[in-house]
Amino acid sequence: MRKKIISYGSRAFPKTMVYYAYKILTNPQQKKIRPNESEILDKAVKQQVRFGRFNIQLYKWGIASNELILLVHGWEGHSGNFADIIKRLVLEGYCVLAFDGPSHGYSTKGQTNLLEFSDLIIQIIESHRPKKIISHSFGAVVTTYALSRGQHLEIDKYVMITTPDSFLERIKYISSQVGIEENAQHALIRKLERELKTNIKSIAVSEFAKNMSVKNALILHGRNDKIIPLKQARIVNENCLCSELEIIENTGHYKILTEVAVMDRIVKFLNNSKDDQ
Repeated sequence: MRKKIISYGSRAFPKTMVYYAYKILTNPQQKKIRPNESEILDKAVKQQVRFGRFNIQLYKWGIASNELILLVHGWEGHSGNFADIIKRLVLEGYCVLAFDGPSHGYSTKGQTNLLEFSDLIIQIIESHRPKKIISHSFGAVVTTYALSRGQHLEIDKYVMITTPDSFLERIKYISSQVGIEENAQHALIRKLERELKTNIKSIAVSEFAKNMSVKNALILHGRNDKIIPLKQARIVNENCLCSELEIIENTGHYKILTEVAVMDRIVKFLNNSKDDQ
């Protein structure tokens, strides 16, 4: 019933529905932090840094002098989503750095967008200089966008755990989920293009990946991921000259973050040279 009402509203009051859809796209929902996620966050060395109008929560685990790995969570996620991976990386002798993006986790709340999120990643990389990065889901969009705009940000190893490709697909997905009709979708796209000062069709990981200073990348994607179809990861892999794609069986969009076999593969990739993999 709610979807039908929104569908009707898209036709009768398109401007109102554009505002509604825009709020969904720029105001991430706050999801409950699970006990295991809270536990790993409590063990971190915490720091807050100022970024525009936001206070950004940073976390660090492991011995500070060890090799640094940066983790980038997805939209409506937070650093605690990587709980199992963090534990494993610390055991492997890495120092792990993570942060809650603008309006995510324990960072300041407020309207945000992928450009702002990406600008923050540039700031963090320039400040902490990690050579290895792991992202999950939408984290690949903002990370590749940051790396394509800052080609001085040289990365040795980059792991994308599930990756979307086109931001336009994200808009269409949200619109279909809530019942926003095509005319309102077009108006929403125009509004976003004015704000981001770019063509929405150009916002795609497969395009950003062509301009990154990354030596080796690994894409891990579930065959039956219900949130991001495997075909999007295939497109990214086809356009990223430094990447390889591995398809993971019997896992989900979030469950993939807890799979021991996935963590084994990540550690092997991070530790070995390309020729050894």
